[in-house]
Amino acid sequence: MANGNGVPEKVAWILVRNDRVLVTRSHGRDRFYFPGGHREPGESDSETLVREIDEELQATIDPGSMVHFGTFEIGEGHPGHGPFRMICYTADYRGELIPSREIAEKAWFRYADRDRVSVVEEMVFDALHEAGQLS
Repeated sequence: MANGNGVPEKVAWILVRNDRVLVTRSHGRDRFYFPGGHREPGESDSETLVREIDEELQATIDPGSMVHFGTFEIGEGHPGHGPFRMICYTADYRGELIPSREIAEKAWFRYADRDRVSVVEEMVFDALHEAGQLS
């Protein structure tokens, strides 16, 4: 779903453990992405993240623990991509992180795996690496 300016947005979950970050790959895709998705009409970021993580990984996000990590955006002129914005949060969760039917696989990536994610995710990888959270 797009924001008021018509830029498509995704609300994403950033989960770092042991210098690795959680990513998922959907069926039929080669690239990995951060778990999360687009808002339904009227949803807040926290409602979106809770719903999407339940749908994708069968885990329950604690909305009270959500912390905005950053908002990352590519513009109209980015080769091969239109404008896109990803709003990223860290958050605690309950559950086992079991991929649902829409998720082909989950993985834990290091910074060296950066070339296996999408353009916007690369920006987040860089920010995590610069912050010393991803080796």
